[in-house]
Amino acid sequence: MPTNMSLFSVNAILIISTDDRSRILTRYYSAPHAPPNSNSHPGANPYPSVKEQKAFEKGLLEKTNKQTSDVILYDGRVVVFKTEGDVMLYVVGGGDENEIMLFGVVLALRDALAILLKNSTDKRTLVENYDLVSLAVDEIIDDGIILETDPVVVASRVSKPPTQDITSVKNIDLSEQGLLNAWEFGKLKLAERMRQL
Repeated sequence: MPTNMSLFSVNAILIISTDDRSRILTRYYSAPHAPPNSNSHPGANPYPSVKEQKAFEKGLLEKTNKQTSDVILYDGRVVVFKTEGDVMLYVVGGGDENEIMLFGVVLALRDALAILLKNSTDKRTLVENYDLVSLAVDEIIDDGIILETDPVVVASRVSKPPTQDITSVKNIDLSEQGLLNAWEFGKLKLAERMRQL
């Protein structure tokens, strides 16, 4: 019987540039409900400081730079990754985590970003659209718990509103007279509805 019966499965999600090894987006998660008096439980964040995180990321990038596989075991953690343009997408889980589930997360992230950024997943585009990237990560993973792995659903929740909705908002009269007209219209419709009952 497994000892870890928690939904918490992702320790970190990283998007790192391969050119200059800069961090584009990094999120480290700790289990929301840690066992009392324990710092080494399965969901504990092993890299609490930025210095430790950068050292982990540097070693991870060096190890995966020339890899042909998509799954490795690094520093006692299962790491799945994908290269997309000049960036690496990483999902880091505990040593006993399901690799297929984590691989589904990295594929969902890659495909959602491809939909949102119109197949232009490179460092410059990710930085310019950081808001969409951050929202996509938040839609896929919340506090280390996998929420969604369908890239189409993620992209639809994150995408910008259509421009025709924005233009229809511009036609609304928000002046004092416009608000009085809306109030009178509402009163008239309510009175008609009350007479029907």
